[in-house]
Amino acid sequence: MASSLRIEQVDAAYGSVRVLEQVSITVAPGETVVLLGTNGNGKSTLIKCIMGLLAPRAGRIVAEIDGEAHDLCGRDTVDIVDLGIALVPEGRRLFPRLTVEENLLLGAFRPKARAAMKENLAFCYEAFPRLAERRRQLAGSMSGGEQQMLALARALMLAPKILLVDEPSVGLAPILVGRTIDKIGELKERYGLTVLMAEQNFPQALRIADRGYVIVHGRIAFEGRSAAELNDNDLIKKFYLGI
Repeated sequence: MASSLRIEQVDAAYGSVRVLEQVSITVAPGETVVLLGTNGNGKSTLIKCIMGLLAPRAGRIVAEIDGEAHDLCGRDTVDIVDLGIALVPEGRRLFPRLTVEENLLLGAFRPKARAAMKENLAFCYEAFPRLAERRRQLAGSMSGGEQQMLALARALMLAPKILLVDEPSVGLAPILVGRTIDKIGELKERYGLTVLMAEQNFPQALRIADRGYVIVHGRIAFEGRSAAELNDNDLIKKFYLGI
């Protein structure tokens, strides 16, 4: 059963600095929704709120998983991960002195994932053959593209229902950005994931997005009900396409 995410009127701040104001977005079961915005507009802050890394000052965040609704506000990150919500963080955040396989095994944190660790590991190596070839290599010695593959695979070791991906294009060469975005789309289709992706590379993100939102100065400035509607928006043409 596919899962969904609903964010309602969320405000968030760091001390006295307000970052998010009345942010509302939905991600329907099986959708890939992209949250577009340049640096400093609140994308990563929203991801932190969903994952329990930052408590919203107002609003609700509700995940429906296997037919049951869960209010994420007030839960700690361990509980949220245990529900089946996985994050691929900006900058990958790997353990550089551990091997590829050790990083993957650390991804199988929640009890349901531990029970299927061998099967999930085999699945990750099937999805990312390069990681199988380099399973004994230290993660910190790999290229940026390979590290991004590892970060994605580590999230999949959790056997997630909802996948959050924060800025997958950061630090990658253009050709690797395309491959990474395509892999996210492939995994979503193949395994029925619900995906929320925060990204500033609009042309690449649009390749796999079903629809999306534009966030400007912590507020949702535009909701595109389809990829085509996003592509035709004047705000996006001005800030992302230079038209």
